[in-house]
Amino acid sequence: MHLLHIAGARPNFPKLAPVHRAACGAGWQQTIVHTGQHYDAALSDQFFEELSIPHPEENLEVGSASHAVQTARIMERLEPILDARRPDWVLVYGDVNSTVAAALVASKLGIRLAHVEAGLRSYDRTMPEEINRLVTDRLANLLLTPSRDASETLRREGEPEDEIAFVGNVMIDTLLHSLPAARATGFRDRIGAGAESIVVTLHRPSNVDEPARLTRIANALRQLADRHTVLFPVHPRTRQRLHDFGLLESLASARSVKLIEPVGYLDSIGLAEAAACVLTDSGGLQEETTFLRVPCLTLRPNTERPITISEGSNRLTTLRALRDDLDLALARRAAGEAFPCPALWDGKASERVADALLSA
Repeated sequence: MHLLHIAGARPNFPKLAPVHRAACGAGWQQTIVHTGQHYDAALSDQFFEELSIPHPEENLEVGSASHAVQTARIMERLEPILDARRPDWVLVYGDVNSTVAAALVASKLGIRLAHVEAGLRSYDRTMPEEINRLVTDRLANLLLTPSRDASETLRREGEPEDEIAFVGNVMIDTLLHSLPAARATGFRDRIGAGAESIVVTLHRPSNVDEPARLTRIANALRQLADRHTVLFPVHPRTRQRLHDFGLLESLASARSVKLIEPVGYLDSIGLAEAAACVLTDSGGLQEETTFLRVPCLTLRPNTERPITISEGSNRLTTLRALRDDLDLALARRAAGEAFPCPALWDGKASERVADALLSA
């Protein structure tokens, strides 16, 4: 068996790592192709080191561009690699441009395609990621779902039952594997994460690209800092927008607001585990906080991970409701409210992925 993994952006690597380990255990040949969609070392290279992923055999180095240009560059540079290597399976992860570009190339070359994290939907087609999910799932030969609701979504959309495999959440495999190392770094203690800290991550265009919206977010963070320490690892895109809109200096100088550089995976989950609450627009953090039983407020009108709301501690919020939602989340945590963990979020999803690939 020859598996070819496609990764290109920060969310891909924690999903790839446990699948790669499981395939190593099975003795299969593997190739990693990095598209270069995220090219900053803090967003990419550090993940290979922290998650013990072999460095990629191929790097397409596509860099930053519009969605159309980036997707086209990946397709153009990936096609000769797939045509030459002809793996048994191309594995794509999540919903980034690298995912859909590789899905298109593999399908046109007649190479079997497996989508890890299939079936997730926000039902918001203004999100580029939603388009990527829909197209990738239509093309995939094997749909590896992280939750039962994702499997049901695919059935409603007409996908054949024999192409759907409910395997669980591979992100939780990586979380469980990495938590001891994350706790041992001491980073969260040095940065001041603790019972009164709110960890913030924001990067989606809907939150950071509009000056009026980002100004309201910056004001809201300053208000939260009246009562809590706000720890904000700032994505390069978000930092640039804060600078462009004249917000960076005032936010950085606010009392109890700590703007820090982007953090690697270990420091990210260490911060999340130690926080009183997480405020985010990231899909991965919604899942990680659900498993960690840490309250999460998602600053979006929708989520492609509704199971984190129905079975976890996640809640969609707005800037208007943020303060009240935070008080409620912290009160529920202080009361010791128990949140169930979704089915098959047990650290063994990658083993089921390997079994599903072999069966298919």
